[in-house]
Amino acid sequence: MAKYLIQRVLSLLPVLLVVAVVVFLLIHLTPGDPASVILGDEASAESVAALREQLGLNLPLHQQFFAWFGNVLRGDLGNSIFMDMSVAEAFFSRVPPTLSLAILAQIIAVALALYMGIMAARKRGTLADQAVMGISLLGISVPSFLLGLFLILIFAVEFKWLPVAGYRPLSNGLWDHLRYLLLPAIALGAMQAALIARMTRSSLIEVLSEQYIKTARAKGLKEKKVVYKHALKNAFIPILTVIGETFGTLITGAAVIETVFNIPGIGQLIINSIERRDFAVIQGSILLITITYVLLNLWIDLLYGLLDPRIKLNRH
Repeated sequence: MAKYLIQRVLSLLPVLLVVAVVVFLLIHLTPGDPASVILGDEASAESVAALREQLGLNLPLHQQFFAWFGNVLRGDLGNSIFMDMSVAEAFFSRVPPTLSLAILAQIIAVALALYMGIMAARKRGTLADQAVMGISLLGISVPSFLLGLFLILIFAVEFKWLPVAGYRPLSNGLWDHLRYLLLPAIALGAMQAALIARMTRSSLIEVLSEQYIKTARAKGLKEKKVVYKHALKNAFIPILTVIGETFGTLITGAAVIETVFNIPGIGQLIINSIERRDFAVIQGSILLITITYVLLNLWIDLLYGLLDPRIKLNRH
């Protein structure tokens, strides 16, 4: 286990380097100049050139990259050009809204998906199975922002049950916190619910056809006990993989939903930084999100060993 952990942590460095290079080049090669944005359209060329020199933007691209990445390896992600704070401070101040949204969306997605997937597997080939597959296909096809707009129109504008947009921290009370997150969480988690439901159905159908399941049924065990105690446990490893990947997707894909519902999270921070060409914030935020995603996958791999003792992580 210890050897496996060390190998996975060391494998993180090449991933970070590739992500850093790609993000750096994409940001710096796109049109737009932070100095021009800061000074405005009426600034003189001399003022813009002076500010570019002050910010280090006049250096060759490779020098800018090595200077920035060298600081990253020392734990310094730099400072925001537009905000009076470090990149790390700006990022982690936006973590609570995004994390709350992602967790609630994942809870909704997993609860709905497991119910639908198990029902479809138990009633394979019936109308219920076809309905679940149709709903999951619709969930995959409809963009989250479009679903979010429909939810706003129905539940916020028409029925006035929930707020149109905004965010309330948990310190304001649990119910007030959830009221503002419920619609964006449903919109964000719908596609993930569809993916998990389809994986649950296919994995459970495969396990239910195994010989030991037929033996359990022949012994007279109740169908619910056969499905939930015997089949679901053995079918859960591929389901867990999808759950882990979708949670990473929820965090990285929350930008559009946060914009639609005006939630001050990481996604909105990145979008605002792109509009202002705040290079340090964009690069640092994407790098931190990448680290989170890789560590999440590592945690999922470790859970495999707990769910199935036959998996030996140190042999990978």
